[in-house]
Amino acid sequence: MYGHVEKLAEEIKKGAASIEGVEAKLWQVPETLPAEVLGKMGAPPKSDVPEITPSKLAEADGLIFGFPTRFGMMAAQFKAFLDSTGGLWRTQQLAGKPAGIFYSTGSQGGGQETTPLTAITQLAHHGMIFVPIGYTFGAGMFEMEQVKGGSPYGAGTFAGDGSRVPTELELAQAFHQGKYLATIAKKLKAAA
Repeated sequence: MYGHVEKLAEEIKKGAASIEGVEAKLWQVPETLPAEVLGKMGAPPKSDVPEITPSKLAEADGLIFGFPTRFGMMAAQFKAFLDSTGGLWRTQQLAGKPAGIFYSTGSQGGGQETTPLTAITQLAHHGMIFVPIGYTFGAGMFEMEQVKGGSPYGAGTFAGDGSRVPTELELAQAFHQGKYLATIAKKLKAAA
């Protein structure tokens, strides 16, 4: 809504594309809120990132899903999109694909761990392979001198009232996640 997830996504894309032979694409899910409501919420206009359709998911060798958090879970817009993937589920077209998760929350207690935990169910029902970043980001995972989003489940940021922007450390963690998942996806594809 305010661009925080998109900022992380851009870094994830850069990280994935830093692996030789990997092509990364950005997509956004369709908005479900009316323009009038978005205007009252102070949301800026949507970017020109193309909207995704469920069939595009089946074309990917790996996926990293990003979404804002609402009450400790993925935003309804993203859930609505995943609810539209029943055809892919029925035919298990996403089974075996590596997938990661990243997110934005409004506050430090706003779901940096509950959001990915509740989102993993979506991956499990599709038979996807959840790829958390664990502590592979190294010292950045143990940073205590500055506020930092993210967890072993994936990259994250804090949006506050919408005015806070992702920090360099949060962006570096997102880059790392993209690179990490792309490396794993490439290995799985080569082994198939």
